[in-house]
Amino acid sequence: MPVSLPHTVVPLSWRDWDADTWERRWSYQREFDVPTDSQRLFVDVDGALHAASVFVNDALAGVQQGGYLPFSHEVTDLVRPGTNHLAIELDSRWLPVPPNGHPDGHSAVDYFQPGGLTRSVEVRFEPSTFISDVYARPVDVLDPSARRVEVTCTVDGPYDGAVTLELRAPDGRVVARGQTLTGLQDVELWSPDSPVLYDVVARLDTGAERSVRIGFREARFELDGFYLNGSRLELFGLNRHQIFPWTGMAMPDRVQRRDAQILREEFNCTMVRCAHYPQSPAFLDACDELGLLVFEEIPGWQYVGDAAWQDLVVADVERMIRRDRNRPSVVIWGVRVNESGNRPELYRRTQEVAKRLDPDRATSGAMLASEYSTADFYQDVFSYNDYANDETGATLLPPLPGIPYLVTEAIGALAGPHFYRRTDPQAIQARQAFLHAQVHQQAAADDRYLGVLAWQAFDYDSCNGYVDHSLKCNGVADTFRIPKLGAAIYQAQVDPSRRPVIAAAFHWDAPLDGEVMICSNCTRLELFVDDAHVATVRPDTDRFGSLPYPPSFVDLTLGVDLRIDGYLGDQCVLARHFSADRTADRLDLVADDNEIVADGTDMTRVTLRATDHYGNLRPSATGEVTFQLDGPAELIGDTTFPLESNGGATAVWLRAAHPGEVHLTAHHTTLGTTTVTVTATPPQRPRAGTATSA
Repeated sequence: MPVSLPHTVVPLSWRDWDADTWERRWSYQREFDVPTDSQRLFVDVDGALHAASVFVNDALAGVQQGGYLPFSHEVTDLVRPGTNHLAIELDSRWLPVPPNGHPDGHSAVDYFQPGGLTRSVEVRFEPSTFISDVYARPVDVLDPSARRVEVTCTVDGPYDGAVTLELRAPDGRVVARGQTLTGLQDVELWSPDSPVLYDVVARLDTGAERSVRIGFREARFELDGFYLNGSRLELFGLNRHQIFPWTGMAMPDRVQRRDAQILREEFNCTMVRCAHYPQSPAFLDACDELGLLVFEEIPGWQYVGDAAWQDLVVADVERMIRRDRNRPSVVIWGVRVNESGNRPELYRRTQEVAKRLDPDRATSGAMLASEYSTADFYQDVFSYNDYANDETGATLLPPLPGIPYLVTEAIGALAGPHFYRRTDPQAIQARQAFLHAQVHQQAAADDRYLGVLAWQAFDYDSCNGYVDHSLKCNGVADTFRIPKLGAAIYQAQVDPSRRPVIAAAFHWDAPLDGEVMICSNCTRLELFVDDAHVATVRPDTDRFGSLPYPPSFVDLTLGVDLRIDGYLGDQCVLARHFSADRTADRLDLVADDNEIVADGTDMTRVTLRATDHYGNLRPSATGEVTFQLDGPAELIGDTTFPLESNGGATAVWLRAAHPGEVHLTAHHTTLGTTTVTVTATPPQRPRAGTATSA
């Protein structure tokens, strides 16, 4: 059966997954051509859950264990001019490979991991001697007179010549050239507000070259906070799983990048934790470009296996760091298995590997409950998953003395029997927003906290703990990446000169239970119900004064129309309207992108929401929506969707193998019909020396 990469081995819905359907062996095969003048060939696999054997012309090229990091096998001696056969035999069973191996099977890990070739596969052509790796390390970044880039190149093949280096600015201008990169007085620093990136190009005398992208920044974790380029920066963020409806972990680059955009540009995060495995290079590329700091960690969840299993952990640390140590966004390595307790011998080994490969970045690893102690803790930053604040509103545990302290999870994971679903009672949904605001307030009020990375950005599929139809609904956005009420506090944490925000942490068409929360970056809100002024509201600085933009609270009585005017000083900068009148409700269908590439891989999301006539989500909507697709594309998702199953909202993705206009129409018996158009454009020629395989 022809497939396109990335690919999941079994069809999936948006929930109700069954790991038994994919936990078996699978085979991917493809033919590829080799020209007569080729020199060296490699097969590069970017992600294969969970183990893979690579064959070329029926000969074994190599075996790899572990699904979240790339691997390569040279196949030069196995190919012949003309047509060749590539086979990747995939083992997606429950193997003793991190994070898997627990005797209880897949229920022992908090997240589902559907098997497949979840990232790209390429056949790469190289000359007899080439540069296989470049490590470009900015040094003395804050001292213009000493600022430089120390470059280590790995040359594969015989070579006794020189390596010439170039530093190129974002506009392509050559900033420095030579066998060293020094005297860099005029480069711009990388930061969340100005994520300036440079290219380091290494070139051999033979003409072979390799480039990597870097940013100039200094990141320090201190007892009184996190410092970026010498200035304290509150770490305000969320955790992220790269698990999607319909496709599992097998989403293409555009979709992976979109998650980074949501986190940085819609939720205003300064940091994301990649829970609990190294994530897509495309996602990390976007973090580099958007200025989103990254806590990256090895695969794992609580369980630690035998000596062979632990050797794989150490190998994962090395592979993760070698892959991503040039990235300015990555400021801390998670070199401990998440919530795995103290394993002194193992974590001394992972610490040594991390410092040998990357002496500049801090190390950490998330601890839980009985692990609230620095005894036998060998990493630089103590990271704690703090769930004391989940339902009771109790304060976070105080930072441990003598070590920088980061809260790496809070809120959400212990939500049962409340799932923070959009279909739950409004008071439960609103509670999620309040608790997220509360933990960020507590950390921001005490400089001993580096910050909080709360749990979780997006709902994800799981069979561990409190689940609903195999879905963990503790995200501030649902599995389709559509925000819930819990996202309101994040949406408001942005400078109003960039974007004024009024985000209501309630639904206007549902019964209001006392005080409601409004998240805004305005200095004053004026509220009107059915055109009658009912309240003037200001930020609650008494309870949330350490947040850049505290939420406001007000008692409201439900009417038909609500208007909230937001002021900065005396100027009204934004007005939001809400309606409880359902007679004018409609469907809202929006594509993330107007164009996709017709390469059989690229996708874009199309969200569908039932809304009032002002465009606000109507979570009480019921009935079935049907999708009809016209044009040269494939619908990734269900053609029918019951609105009541996810509180009036869903999404599908579009993928095209041929150019042309694609029209997606959604229909509901009472909410009407709406259509969105996406253009599938012809792909560019594949770059020389590569071929995507499936």
